Amino acid sequence: MADTIFLVGAAGFIGCNFVKKLAVPHNDINFVIIDKLTYAGHMFNIEEELEHDHIGFEKADIVDSTVVSQLFEKYQPDAIINFAAESHVDRSIENPNVFLETNVMGTMNLLNNALKLHKKNKFTRFLQVSTDEVYGELTHDEEPFSEQTPIKPNSPYSASKASADHLVHAYHHTYGLDTVITRCSNNYGPYQNPEKLIPVMIDKATKNEKLPVYGKGENVRDWIYVDDHNHGIWNAFERGNTGSIYNFGGNSEYKNIDLVKKILELLGKDEDLISFVTDRLGHDFRYAINFEKAATELGWTPKVEFNQGMIQTIDWYLGNKDWIEKVQKKWES
Repeated sequence: MADTIFLVGAAGFIGCNFVKKLAVPHNDINFVIIDKLTYAGHMFNIEEELEHDHIGFEKADIVDSTVVSQLFEKYQPDAIINFAAESHVDRSIENPNVFLETNVMGTMNLLNNALKLHKKNKFTRFLQVSTDEVYGELTHDEEPFSEQTPIKPNSPYSASKASADHLVHAYHHTYGLDTVITRCSNNYGPYQNPEKLIPVMIDKATKNEKLPVYGKGENVRDWIYVDDHNHGIWNAFERGNTGSIYNFGGNSEYKNIDLVKKILELLGKDEDLISFVTDRLGHDFRYAINFEKAATELGWTPKVEFNQGMIQTIDWYLGNKDWIEKVQKKWES
């Protein structure tokens, strides 16, 4: 087991939930959260967790190779779990450059420094948290994505994540670096950025505002509760075969329009709040995940049923409106 693990980008949605549910209980390991604290990463997501002696924090931009090298020199980490990514597809369409910088160059900086430690036999594992979007899209009839599905990204975001995945694989194949890549379907749960689909719909519905739905809402997504995803990440980190890829899905495919209607139903709101808007450029039609490999090799399956997870998510947002306000104030500043 590693003595010190870098949790890169862990002040964001998925990472902060990992810290709360998995890093805090493992007090036999030193975890160092490294985050730039952008619009999607917030110190207030992890403040309570930093009170634990085995969890530290460094504010840093992984695009800065000098800063990354200094952090590696300071801590000599045994392993990395890389959550860091620019991840909003709409933002990637508007400004692809920052996605390439963070998702590709940032990952390469981490890999280069991990490799230096690997050559000294001081590094155990690099886990790259990726996305099912690197596989492209599916039709109604196609089988869900497996780890053997060819890479075919369709947005600047997914192209940047695919590029990072290829780099991680290359460092394993070429240099022998111990790597694992995980790919998941759409996450939902507490602390998700308010610009994402589910938080947007919850927020607008509670305010009786119109709920914008792309196109006709026919696009299909598979949804996984964030805690299920994080348990998969930890299982892959602890037990995954080196050089492997593991898919994690929620076995919960829904059309966007049906998802929005479910949110309205759970909130007791009328469907006349739905407003169809111009579709997103290059909008992938369907994502679905085959997680048989994770089930077989890691003993992992999703535990949170979708309806249960949605109730928990809605309850969290309704009970944490101060968190939403803090995020929005940070955007404004």
